[in-house]
Amino acid sequence: MKILIAGAGEVGTHLAKMLSKEKHDIILMDPDDDKLAFTRSGMEILPVTGNPTSLSDLEEAGINRIDLFVSVTPEETTNMTSCILATKMGAKKTFARINNYEYLLPKNKEFFAGLGIDSMIYPEMLAAKEIVSAIKRPWTRQYWDLLSGALILLGVKVRENAPIVNKQLMELASNKNKFYHIVAIKRGNDTIIPFGYDRVMAGDIVFFTSQKENIEEIRRQAGKSEPEVKKILIMGGGRIAVRASQYLPGNIQIKILETSREKCIRIAEQVPDNVLIINGDGRDTELLMQEGIQSTEAFVALTENSSTNILACLAAKRFGVTKTIAQVENIDYIPMAEKLDIGSVINKKLIAASHIYQFLLRADVSTMKCLAFANADVAELIARPNSKITRKKVKDLRLPRDMTLGGLIRDGEPLLIEGETQIRAQDHVVVFCLDSAMKKLEDYFN
Repeated sequence: MKILIAGAGEVGTHLAKMLSKEKHDIILMDPDDDKLAFTRSGMEILPVTGNPTSLSDLEEAGINRIDLFVSVTPEETTNMTSCILATKMGAKKTFARINNYEYLLPKNKEFFAGLGIDSMIYPEMLAAKEIVSAIKRPWTRQYWDLLSGALILLGVKVRENAPIVNKQLMELASNKNKFYHIVAIKRGNDTIIPFGYDRVMAGDIVFFTSQKENIEEIRRQAGKSEPEVKKILIMGGGRIAVRASQYLPGNIQIKILETSREKCIRIAEQVPDNVLIINGDGRDTELLMQEGIQSTEAFVALTENSSTNILACLAAKRFGVTKTIAQVENIDYIPMAEKLDIGSVINKKLIAASHIYQFLLRADVSTMKCLAFANADVAELIARPNSKITRKKVKDLRLPRDMTLGGLIRDGEPLLIEGETQIRAQDHVVVFCLDSAMKKLEDYFN
């Protein structure tokens, strides 16, 4: 597939590097030639210095031969304009990064499609929603609704006193009242797609799929308590902080610490009444104590500096904060954040990559999510008639070692998948796989 990415910022650069490994033909365009310098170090990415809203620059980049045009510059108007131009000039599909939630409303989808914008993403909004999910269930590392909420995915660090510790999965599966499926185990630097003989160990991050009514029982099985979050401190007053404060329940006391006085004034007009804006540095220990860090249940670090966010979360944990969340945009720092026991990690690049990657799979992928800690992905796919996934029982499919099925929806009813399960055409299936296995999905579901 021939892909043109406009914008060599963090998101565009990450996408270009990731997709070039998939053997796609990648063109990366940016007006700033310095931002394209990395492509000249042996990478299979074609750099183009140009403006994505310039007709001549798009034409010179071969826009009429582009299968997917992705515009992820910092400017929303640039992204939308360039997508419209790209469509008119022959690009088959377009994808725009935006910062206006109104554009994503279902009633506006047809309108923007008519203009030539096939899909849009607001990474900051999606990051804010992940923060809200993490705070609502502070004992989890990751929480996602799957298949429109019919199933859930929970990532939980298992305690030593957990009932499932030191037990083989086949032993857990023998329980007639089993209500969950363990789809992966993160142990140290390794992510394991487990088989029956694998054991759950204390300190593992275990990924469960189940139904919502079983959340409390999974918490108990993982040996976790559930503190109630009444007070939150957020360091950094950017778009993610504003959105998260808007989505969080109104009965939670929220304080946002922001170093820029001008930004404090601006965001104070956008947040609900339960949010207090404080002009100060979240790295200031005296300020944190003054603002009640010792009686705070959740601390969220959202500055643009990954190391600052990680260190701030470590400091918050020393003050006794139960739940910490760090925005870590430097992907190389994510393993370090895990080793230091930072609770949850937010990464806009991975969020954007998950959504755009859906365009590149020929299988019917409705949702895809990158798991920051696990180097893995979760995808929701529809089994097509006569596809390989429907021909045998799951135990006889010989699925790759780095792939497992977490559950499905059939005729509106959620089902956990066992070895005897036979996938049928039109089933909506949750697939958990390591990064290396993502392209293999097409072979099974097409």
